Amino acid sequence: MLKKIIPNWLNGLFVCTVLFSNTLLWGTVVLILGLIKLVLPFAWVSDLLHLAYQGWCGGNRLGLYLSYAQLDVTIVGDVNKHGWYLLISNHFSWIDVVVLSAIDALPAPKFFLKDELKYVPLIGSGAWAMGMPFMKRVTKAQKARNPKLKGLDVERTKRSCRNFRSHPTTIINFVEGTRFTALKHQVQRSPFKHLLKPKAGGVAFALEVLGEQFDAILNTTLVYKAKSDHICGSFLRGQLNKITVTITLTPVSPNLIGNYQQDSEFRAQFQKNINQLWMTKDSELALVYTQYSTDPLIMDDKEIEIP
Repeated sequence: MLKKIIPNWLNGLFVCTVLFSNTLLWGTVVLILGLIKLVLPFAWVSDLLHLAYQGWCGGNRLGLYLSYAQLDVTIVGDVNKHGWYLLISNHFSWIDVVVLSAIDALPAPKFFLKDELKYVPLIGSGAWAMGMPFMKRVTKAQKARNPKLKGLDVERTKRSCRNFRSHPTTIINFVEGTRFTALKHQVQRSPFKHLLKPKAGGVAFALEVLGEQFDAILNTTLVYKAKSDHICGSFLRGQLNKITVTITLTPVSPNLIGNYQQDSEFRAQFQKNINQLWMTKDSELALVYTQYSTDPLIMDDKEIEIP
């Protein structure tokens, strides 16, 4: 966090300009290299793609450094930048992506993305070029009408994870599948106070494909301290005070690897493990909110959302 020498709003505007320019520059480079890779599928093109992607991560790191937000990252355990990890995290804001990609200690972060994001200029095309999986949520009614949809996300995830074998990677999965808001929390009737219900499938599929290659699971908790409940708005106004990231290395035990789609017993046990993990994370968040004297669920009742 830099010493405050300009007004908060001007710092927020400046930092957002830096982050936007960073995505515009490196997103264009990654897209061009991705198109070249379609024609020339050689290893050196893939290497250039990853160098460009690292440039984008470095730009995000610079943007956060220039902001007035204090970034506090705690890693419990030793992370090898040349290793492979599965990072699972709660999800508050689009800033989560910037924050996690800016942590220099992690190998290149690759995200599980919503299917809708593939239509976002540069972001969608850049993710496509890097081989990141786009997850399309399908309702039970849609599956009943078209059974082929049932295994769509499974194959996408497995195919993308196989592509990650050649370069050190941190596969990042926001397990809730969407950003936390009090409205979503209420609609879901989530059993957790500060989290939405976890979706275990993506985590299980990644472990099924790359379980033996992963060095560890990175259990990650994100917390923001801002002057308002609107994280994005606070960031734009230069009023995001602190970002806390806690990463704990957890071994990939054999009981976490199995056929999630076909083995009902394994699926039930895996979901139980994820729910237990989420209970612990919920308790951690409650403690932090007590220290911050803030709570995303205790706000005025007009519109309650942490983007």
